[in-house]
Amino acid sequence: MKIPAIKKLVENYKLDELIAAETAIVEEQPLAIEVEGDDEGEQLTHVLAAVWILNEMNDNGADFKTALRAYTQKVRVSIS
Repeated sequence: MKIPAIKKLVENYKLDELIAAETAIVEEQPLAIEVEGDDEGEQLTHVLAAVWILNEMNDNGADFKTALRAYTQKVRVSIS
């Protein structure tokens, strides 16, 4: 998971574009947007993170840094 790649997605794409990218990755189809990542797994991680962060920003009025912090805390808890 690379924070700059997630930030780029949040800043440059709308929620529907990211959801379409998620579907394309899962269905092994070509992407309509540019998603950084060493492989499809990393690309999917970046897209899922961007979707979560955008939802957090839209639903709770959080700024990017706050939403990113909440996401990374969620990931840490799920890992431990």
